[in-house]
Amino acid sequence: MLSTRTSPVHRIGLISDTHNLVRPEALRHLQGCDAIVHAGDICDPAVLDALAGIAPVTAVRGNNDVGAWADPLPLHVTLTVQERTILVVHDIADLPAAREALGEPAIDVVVTGHSHKPLIETRDGVLFVNPGSAGPRRFKLPVSAGMLVIEAGRVSATLARLVE
Repeated sequence: MLSTRTSPVHRIGLISDTHNLVRPEALRHLQGCDAIVHAGDICDPAVLDALAGIAPVTAVRGNNDVGAWADPLPLHVTLTVQERTILVVHDIADLPAAREALGEPAIDVVVTGHSHKPLIETRDGVLFVNPGSAGPRRFKLPVSAGMLVIEAGRVSATLARLVE
């Protein structure tokens, strides 16, 4: 569970689909974060170790996260920051099952990965963020990561291209 500090602003770095690649550009993007969320397809625990050198990491298991190291990773997790609830799940298709397992709490933000397509969209008052893939480039999709900022209970998100 993410702890809340006394600071009125929380910066949560969002990363997904690293597929065993820790890009220096991703590490630079995440510098200064209060916490990091990895939305799955990590593929090697060394990725989480590298991210933990920057800030506390919360991660979920993606469809490519297999083996004994990945077994303890949850399929979904919720975090509460400044009374805002963030649900993290790798594949958006698993969202209904995750919400059902949680007992339908009020969700303010959903962070996903899997598609490698960066997205920020509000649906029915819920902010959906997919930071895209910070790992190997897939097709012509961008290499990207995101940032979630929570200030005075207000949530905003941005995306950043890590490489051109």
